[in-house]
Amino acid sequence: MNKDVNHLPQKASPVLVKQANLFADLPAKLIEDFQQEFQLNEWHKGEYINSNILTQRFFVMIEGQLEIKQSNAETGREATLDMLYAGDCFDLMVLFDDQPHDVIISPLTTVKLLSVKLATMRHWLWTYPEFNQQFMPYLAKKMREKEQQASNLILHDVPTRLSRIILEHINKIKFYTGAKEEEHQHHLVNGLNDETLARMTGSVRQVINKQLQLWKQEDTLDKKRNQLIIKDLEALEKEAKYTEVLPNAPLSTNSSFKS
Repeated sequence: MNKDVNHLPQKASPVLVKQANLFADLPAKLIEDFQQEFQLNEWHKGEYINSNILTQRFFVMIEGQLEIKQSNAETGREATLDMLYAGDCFDLMVLFDDQPHDVIISPLTTVKLLSVKLATMRHWLWTYPEFNQQFMPYLAKKMREKEQQASNLILHDVPTRLSRIILEHINKIKFYTGAKEEEHQHHLVNGLNDETLARMTGSVRQVINKQLQLWKQEDTLDKKRNQLIIKDLEALEKEAKYTEVLPNAPLSTNSSFKS
């Protein structure tokens, strides 16, 4: 049963702050100054995180995977607003408009985060040009992701949307612990089961499962319990109908996709 978790504050070290891409290239003295304001938080899969905390603190992921979603109380349907990984930060909306954000914060793995008071984060953005220059490209990237998410829902069918999501999340995470020479042949992403993929695609689990089974029959992928093994990456890319080359595209057609 989910429970409200009382997270005791812990100080973050400069080393941890530097691990976050948003701060990695800042001058050492600035990182040391910022470090004094950060807390280190750890959330676990299945824990209840009250979204009111977003009106108090700004979070930067340094490890794990976390889903931000909303639900319709009348229908029970849920939609994924964002899937966050190490290097991502949230909540950008509250940071800029200072209004409550009614969302469900769902850790999919054990998540480690740096957090800082919202007022402090705003002060840093307005006061330090070097930090502002680091932050604005990330903000633009997230805005482009939201634009693409909206256009995909309106302009493309479920197979195209689903294939794009799989490809995007293969490329977002590079968790690998095997032989160095096989490093680019394995792309592992945790937590994206049929229900999660349905929320991300704007569909329902039955439709997603049917499409995955069809791709299995076509030998595009192999679907096992909590795992998708991509066998024909080119076929999946063709299904996605991308007109541009994906950044950080996988270098092999033998990729694994775990959920």
